[in-house]
Amino acid sequence: MRNINLSLLGAPGAGKGTQAEIISEKYGIPAISTGAIIREEIASGSPLGETVKSYTQAGALVPDEVVIDIIKARLAKPDCENGFILDGFPRTVPQAEALCELGVEITDVISIEVADEDIMDRMAGRRVCKACGATFHTKFKPSPNGEKCTCGAELTRRADDDPEVVKSRLVIYHETTEPLKAFYEAKGLLKIVYGQEKLEDTTALTAAALEG
Repeated sequence: MRNINLSLLGAPGAGKGTQAEIISEKYGIPAISTGAIIREEIASGSPLGETVKSYTQAGALVPDEVVIDIIKARLAKPDCENGFILDGFPRTVPQAEALCELGVEITDVISIEVADEDIMDRMAGRRVCKACGATFHTKFKPSPNGEKCTCGAELTRRADDDPEVVKSRLVIYHETTEPLKAFYEAKGLLKIVYGQEKLEDTTALTAAALEG
């Protein structure tokens, strides 16, 4: 079986993380979320975490050089030898160019397309467990424990899921990340998947795009 070095593109809340987890389990390769790595850095309270926090709370992108250093270190780990999934990275054309300069080959690029108004609805209902990191949605994936996680801890809404922050993130996405589609289309790597209301439908379309 060929190595799959996949980059999943799409607006915040488009479902990249969920599809990354599904593909990771199916192919036995790690799903690497820059968002998760950055949130871990923020939670650690390190100087880098405090710097990154100021950007994320404002809905702004973390500077390329910081993110690229994080990704470079992660891709050097042994579990990436047989492939990997980049969830939401690269986010800018310069980041994509930096990956090329590092010698990182991307074999597949899938962009999950979801309308902005649907993104707003999705993000408004997203909830995260502060203890174990599990994610839920008040409409699409409610916790069986109501306002609490299955582990018993309280569920919260991430600061960057606030409606005003989401609007800002969408503007940034369209301005700085969407040009990546043309970048990867020119390389013959881009495939488009239209996000569906039902998770299993989006999963089937994503699998077909990856295997096609």
